[in-house]
Amino acid sequence: MSNVDAATAPSHQRRAVALAILRQQGRFLMQLRDDDPNILYPGHWGFFGGHIEPGETAEIGVRRELLEEIGYCPTGLNLYDSYEDHQVIRHIYYGELDVEVSSLVLGEGLDLKLLALEDIQRGEHFSEKVNQVRPIGKPHQQILLNFIQQNS
Repeated sequence: MSNVDAATAPSHQRRAVALAILRQQGRFLMQLRDDDPNILYPGHWGFFGGHIEPGETAEIGVRRELLEEIGYCPTGLNLYDSYEDHQVIRHIYYGELDVEVSSLVLGEGLDLKLLALEDIQRGEHFSEKVNQVRPIGKPHQQILLNFIQQNS
């Protein structure tokens, strides 16, 4: 199943990213993205992951990004789906977060938290580190709601 925007540019002109849905006891690990206006969804909660480097598969890319961003990658990652819009192709993987959040080392972003279903449905979450409620990126919110619906 693929979610494709009708007004998409050719796929070779869009960026490809590999992202991870990491879950633990019914909650989902999210990253508060940097407040950098040069990135998509600055200051929003989103998935960990990032750009696929030339010559990388999406799975290798998501594993590399997780190690860079939180110093952890679960042994079991499974492809969930790919979502395309006019800006990016998102390859979504999922796996279990089987370590304590406190053991993760945040290498990129402003904060990381386990968000509950209520946070995801509401579309926002409070960050103690920045002392503000910040929104969840719309594509990330919708992908996660789809995932929850299909895997509950």
